[in-house]
Amino acid sequence: MNFFLAAVGVLGVASSGPLIAATLGATTVSALAIAFWRNAIGAAVMASPTLIREPRQFGRITHREFRWCLLAAVALALHFACFITSLQLTSVAAATALVCLQSAWIAVFQLFRGTRHRWQVLAGLGIAFGGVVAITGFDMGSSPDALLGDLLAVAGGALAGLYTLAGGKARQSMTTGTYTTLCYGMCAALVAVLALIGGQPLVGFEAAGWLGILAITVCAQLVGHTAFNHLLATMSPLLVSMIILLEIPGAALLAAVFLHETLPAGTYAGLGLILAGLAVVVLGQRSGKAARRASPAAIGREEPPSDRPLAELGTD
Repeated sequence: MNFFLAAVGVLGVASSGPLIAATLGATTVSALAIAFWRNAIGAAVMASPTLIREPRQFGRITHREFRWCLLAAVALALHFACFITSLQLTSVAAATALVCLQSAWIAVFQLFRGTRHRWQVLAGLGIAFGGVVAITGFDMGSSPDALLGDLLAVAGGALAGLYTLAGGKARQSMTTGTYTTLCYGMCAALVAVLALIGGQPLVGFEAAGWLGILAITVCAQLVGHTAFNHLLATMSPLLVSMIILLEIPGAALLAAVFLHETLPAGTYAGLGLILAGLAVVVLGQRSGKAARRASPAAIGREEPPSDRPLAELGTD
């Protein structure tokens, strides 16, 4: 059963980039409309069971929790704006690989906060960002639009890392349903403001456009991420985190099959470097935490919740 859920989860998150690219290319749907509706629908779906079981949870949100949720929502809204726009400019495979650098960005942010990482993590960061240089270098020679798309995808990954860190702070004292409802809801509101400023419509699309929005929301937002969140209860976070990395080759394969996307050999080499580097980062982080828990000073001290969910890194 776990193998089946893992396969469904990988397929769900890997389909995000190809589905978005296909919807943007074949319909009149705008980039921010996709971001708005997937978050608005996600908030409504997550709010329903919470309102039924624990309606008072929303009335007990503290100022601290709200501030962290707001920061997470802002980061998530900007992440979607960058990532979805990048899919209009560069390849699906490159955009997906570059935005998946969020786990590497988390490690970088932690370095600036004084966290000492093991040498494996630093080596993994070097390998992953070497892949970024390879991809952007090849795209620089192909077109300015592709390079801009790469840079937007990199920014989207950094914003996703910020979203994860802020969400981890909020989740220390909030339930999953309350946090996701508030965060997705505020994200949808922020995206609506961005769409208004940018003149991008949120409604008035043809049937194929609405079908694309629904497919993106169900496959990536609800099925993919829900499957991985369920697996966290039955599998180790390390294993789930490694499985999530299959989104990179999965998106490239789906784009090649359904969108007939072909890339230079150097770009595929960059994808491989990013995948290998992120795997080393994840393994290094987990082994470092295991060593700290085994130390005498850590005995009897519980690990903070925000450090646990390495698998809860997916936003796409």
